[in-house]
Amino acid sequence: MEKELQWLLREKYHGKLTKAAKKDIERLKKGEPLDYVIGFTEFLGCKIDLSKRPLIPRPETEYWVGQIIANIKQGGIFGNLKMLDIFAGSGCIGVASLKHIKNIKVVFAEKEKDFIRQIKINCKLNNIRSQNYKIIQSDIFNNIQGTFDYIFANPPYVAKSRAGKIQTSVLKYEPKAALFGGSDGLWYIRKFLAEAKNFLNPGGNIFMEFDAIQKKSIETLLKKLGYKNFAFHKDQYEKWRWVDCVGTMP
Repeated sequence: MEKELQWLLREKYHGKLTKAAKKDIERLKKGEPLDYVIGFTEFLGCKIDLSKRPLIPRPETEYWVGQIIANIKQGGIFGNLKMLDIFAGSGCIGVASLKHIKNIKVVFAEKEKDFIRQIKINCKLNNIRSQNYKIIQSDIFNNIQGTFDYIFANPPYVAKSRAGKIQTSVLKYEPKAALFGGSDGLWYIRKFLAEAKNFLNPGGNIFMEFDAIQKKSIETLLKKLGYKNFAFHKDQYEKWRWVDCVGTMP
């Protein structure tokens, strides 16, 4: 807590213990996440505003998204690439992609109106050119049209049965709709994977985050849905965290 208090004072109040600073200190003491109190977080070199209270971007997400962005840049870019950031929340994945990859256009898909506004704020905050992105209010794929070279998905995947393992501050302050994916955590994952390949260009990639304990269930689901080329990857903590599905080549 002491380190968080010092960081708050330094970053937001330039070391001055003002009345506003004292109020924020009380918020921290009550358990509110530091990123909400500060009002933003960093994600792959981008400033991500959190004023509309989206899910706070996790280090695990930053890790795997950073790896993919590096791989895309390493592979070279031929022509314009089109990307879908679905379950976009704060928009951190799409914003980071737009910031670091040339010649990419991003469609953000998000269900919640407040988070639609949050994505707009973060695109503007990071000086993203308006012609390079589009924001669509969509419940999974219901308002999505066209196909994409890359689909990034960080769906709600926490099983309700595992709520007791979630930090109290997360349960109290972060949006439950962005956390929980039904009794086994796979409700959104099933719906997403059932449709995702229909929105993927030949040879394109689907990248999806999940809970480590869901790996076997997701592998079974992918095979059942006809996905033939996929690979699971671990995060920086050596836990299974994301899967890469490659679209069928023409």
